[in-house]
Amino acid sequence: MILRIALGFLILLSACGSASEPPVPAQPTESAVRLETATGTLYGSLLLPSSTGPHPLVLLHAGSGPTDRNGNSALVPGTNNSLKLLAEALAARGIASVRYDKRGVAASAAAAPSESDLRFDTYVDDAAAWVRQLRMDPRFGTITLLGHSEGALIGMLAAKQARADAFISVAAPARRASDILREQLRLQLSAELWQDSERILSELEQGRTTGNVPPALASLFRSSVQPYLISWFRYVPTEEIQRAPGLALIVHGTTDVQVSPSEAEALKQARPDAELLIVEGMNHVLKMVPLNPARQDASYSDPSLPVAPLLVERVVGFTAHVQRLPRGPGS
Repeated sequence: MILRIALGFLILLSACGSASEPPVPAQPTESAVRLETATGTLYGSLLLPSSTGPHPLVLLHAGSGPTDRNGNSALVPGTNNSLKLLAEALAARGIASVRYDKRGVAASAAAAPSESDLRFDTYVDDAAAWVRQLRMDPRFGTITLLGHSEGALIGMLAAKQARADAFISVAAPARRASDILREQLRLQLSAELWQDSERILSELEQGRTTGNVPPALASLFRSSVQPYLISWFRYVPTEEIQRAPGLALIVHGTTDVQVSPSEAEALKQARPDAELLIVEGMNHVLKMVPLNPARQDASYSDPSLPVAPLLVERVVGFTAHVQRLPRGPGS
């Protein structure tokens, strides 16, 4: 009974606060944000540091396919939460962030147009619209656009369109998407199907659709998806990164088994004034994982693994530096 009373007294003291105890530091707050578009609402999450603003803000753009705001793909079992963990680590260091579900994905699924109406530029326009909306919020100083994997090309284009203050490319390819697809198909297709795919790719690269698609290639080159592929193949990352405004940071990991670190070197060569950071031991989902295949596979579904500390440190330093730079009129 005495122990129970003592415990109750301690709990009461804790609830009331004690003058001798230091205050508990305020935690970053997460809140829902949305972007209204002509064809539906996009939903996202804002993580706001506890420190006094205006804060530097990073707009995080996920990679290809049905990858959500947290960095998790519907095609992969489980979660890795790479972008969520990155956002939380940034908030703990005084950097605000917004991450969002692309149209057609997760909470933004209802905003998806029909497949035949979707264009790569749709995603670019969405990211640019987020930048413009966030620019109006007095809680934020500068806006840096960070794109992961395919999201980096979207980020480059959106940064140019909306005049973001800086751009960060993470685990991104440097080559045109059609060239990457061509390389992958060469290893998978028979000689006959390879010739068919090469003919189709060449047509699409020229901006022309084609109706002569073999059934074995229909899932990739069906008529309804060809306009999207044409719009995507127009862009070459090594060309577009040169047009991204402000400072640029290129980050890649040495154990990325999806995108070779040589792609980062090519981006750096195209944009000599960009900073290049190669993180030893970081894989494609931003975790510190060796090249061991089993460990790589497991990391894609393991949210307990933190994102690479060096990545966080450099993004924080880069973004804070951007905030300190003088800004021109109207920016």
